[in-house]
Order: sequence, then structure tokens, then C-alpha cells
Amino acid sequence: MTLDAEVLSLRQVPLFREVEPARLKLLAFTSERVHFEPGQRFFSQGDVADAAYLILEGSAAVSIEGAQGPFRLALLTENALVGEMGILADQPRSATVTAETATTALRVDRGVFLELLSQFPQISIAVMRELALRLEQTNQALAQSRG
Repeated sequence: MTLDAEVLSLRQVPLFREVEPARLKLLAFTSERVHFEPGQRFFSQGDVADAAYLILEGSAAVSIEGAQGPFRLALLTENALVGEMGILADQPRSATVTAETATTALRVDRGVFLELLSQFPQISIAVMRELALRLEQTNQALAQSRG
């Protein structure tokens, strides 16, 4: 895919709609497009948080290791950001992410991701909103499982 096509693809992602094309071109240039086959892991729980992934096509399951084995937390699809929590918390990966279907993602290196957040407050706010939404959904799921 050409750099211009990559920028057009990034413009479709709500997180990047406000970012000017020159910055998106830089993001596309400094990031890596990666492909995962069904069942292939993006990363495992406990791994070093070295990158975030933006799912461009396909879907991926988020799971954690529980007392009775893996427990599925979520299914992520197109335009979802994954892996940002470990970067923001400066902690190892809190979950395992596995491709559910053939998936194409943009791998954004830790340093590039942090720089993007520092230069674009609107992206930082969008990431915080997404994290808050995930926390709320987790709280609701916990409340339902105990009720």
C-alpha cells in the first residue's frame, strides 16, 4: 500500500480525523502495517508494552488468564486501538490479544505513540474516553456477574 493510501486509511479512523495529513503521513511512515492470521497473537499478557496497534481490518480477542484458564474480555474490530494501556501505565501487557479473523493492523511504536499524544491533545482525550468507556463496561460486567 502506498503512503498516500495509508494516510487515506488513517483518515477513516475517528481517533485521527482531526490530525492534519502531513502528520498522518509521518505516522504512516514511522508505523508498520502488520498482518495476523486467525489465532496468531499480537502480544501476550506480561509482555513488554513496546507498541500500540490500530486494527484496520479484521477482529481480535482480548483475554486474560483466570483461575479456570483464559477469560475473554472483549472482541475488537476495525478502528479499535489496542495495547495503549501498557504504554500509558508503563507496565507489562495486562491481557493477551489474539487475531480472531485475518487481521491487518498498524503497529505504532511506543515512542511514536507517546509523541502523538503529546502533540495532539484531541487524540489524548479520545484515548482517555476510550479507556473510561472500557472501565465502565468492565465495571458493569463485574456487577452483573456478582448479581
